[in-house]
Amino acid sequence: MALSRFPKYYLFTFLVLIPGIINSQELNCNVQISAQRIQGSNRQVFETMQKDIYEFMNNTVWTNHVYSYAERIDCNILINLNDQLSADEFRGTIQVQLSRPVFNTTYKSTMLNFIDNNFQFRYVEFQPLEFDPGTHRSNLISVLAYYTYIILGFDYDSFAPMGGSEFFQMAEKIVTNAQNAPEPGWKPYDASRNRNRYWLVKNILDKEYEGVRQFIYEYDINGLDKMESKISEARTSMVESLKLVQEVYRRKPDPFMYLVQIVMESKSDELVSIFSEAFPEEKSRVVQILAEIDPANKAKYEKINSANVP
Repeated sequence: MALSRFPKYYLFTFLVLIPGIINSQELNCNVQISAQRIQGSNRQVFETMQKDIYEFMNNTVWTNHVYSYAERIDCNILINLNDQLSADEFRGTIQVQLSRPVFNTTYKSTMLNFIDNNFQFRYVEFQPLEFDPGTHRSNLISVLAYYTYIILGFDYDSFAPMGGSEFFQMAEKIVTNAQNAPEPGWKPYDASRNRNRYWLVKNILDKEYEGVRQFIYEYDINGLDKMESKISEARTSMVESLKLVQEVYRRKPDPFMYLVQIVMESKSDELVSIFSEAFPEEKSRVVQILAEIDPANKAKYEKINSANVP
C-alpha cells in the first residue's frame, strides 16, 4: 500500500519507525507458465522463463511511491503457451488477475480477471528483462509492463477518485511506443470487438468512461470497506455505485465497451454473493441494474432473487 494512495485508517503506525521493513517493490505477483501444448525435450527454458518474469514483475521499481512488504499489491500473471514459432518465439495467452484487501477483514476482492489472447513474444534464455519506458524493446517486456501499470491504475483507483491516472497514462505510452511492433494487440484494428490492449487503455482514459472508474472507488471505499461494520449502508452504496456504470452503459461511448465488460466480469460472482443476502426490494433493484449493464451474466444475477427464499 503506497502511503500516498491510502486513507489514514489503512496505515499501521508501527511501520513508520521500524527500519528495514520499507522497500520500493510494489507487486506481490505470482507468475505461472503452462507449456503443456509445446512438444520438445528442453523444458528447462520454461522454468527459466517463469523465474525471469517473476523477478521482472516483483523486482522492478514501477513507481516513486514507498511500499512496505505487507502493502504490496497481490496479483497473478498466468501465461499459457500454445505454440513455439521458432527457437525463441512463442505464442499464447496471458491472464491478468488483481485482488484488493477489504478493510478490517481477511477477504480479498477480485478487481481484474481477464485473458489477453493476442500474446506473441520472443524470449532468449538468460537474457535480462529490463524495462525502458521510452522505447519498445521487446513485446514480452512491453506486455508485462503494460499490464503492470493497468494493475497499478486499478488498485489506485480503488483508494482515491481517479487515483490511477498516472499509471494508465504510462500504459498508454507503452501502447504508443508499440505501434510499429509486428506482434498483435497494440493497434486499434488488431482485435475483434475492440478487445485488445489499445482499446482497454483508450476506454480507461476516455472521459466518457469516467463513471466506471468512479464506480471502482465508490464500490470499494463506501461499499466493500464498510461491509464488516455497516452492511446495510454498504449494500446501498454499492447499488448507487452501479448506477454510475449504468449511466455509461446507456450512453454507449463505443459499441463494445471493453472496460465495462472487464470490470463487471470480475465483480459478477462477488455481487451475487453480497446481494443474495439483501432484502427483497434491494435484490430486485440490483438485479434489474446488473441485467442491463452486464447482459452476458444475466442468468447468474437472476439467482440473487431466488437466494435464501424458503
